[in-house]
Amino acid sequence: MKQRKIMLPSIAAAKEFVQEASKCDFDINVFYNRVIIDAKSLLGVLSLDLTRVLTVEYNGESEEFEAYLDSLEGNMTVVA
Repeated sequence: MKQRKIMLPSIAAAKEFVQEASKCDFDINVFYNRVIIDAKSLLGVLSLDLTRVLTVEYNGESEEFEAYLDSLEGNMTVVA
């Protein structure tokens, strides 16, 4: 089980994330606190607090998806 921390700062970023997740043939979950959402559900992802750091959890292997997650991690801003 792999976990990555990301931020989705806008609705457009959330939509792009769901599109990238939908290309994968394995389950991907996004969660914050106790709320767990299917990453392939746009309404589910939009229901999360997009101002917070989210955790992405998945089991499969996809170089393209992991490269996309790397780009999201690179754009994270640290809030003190």
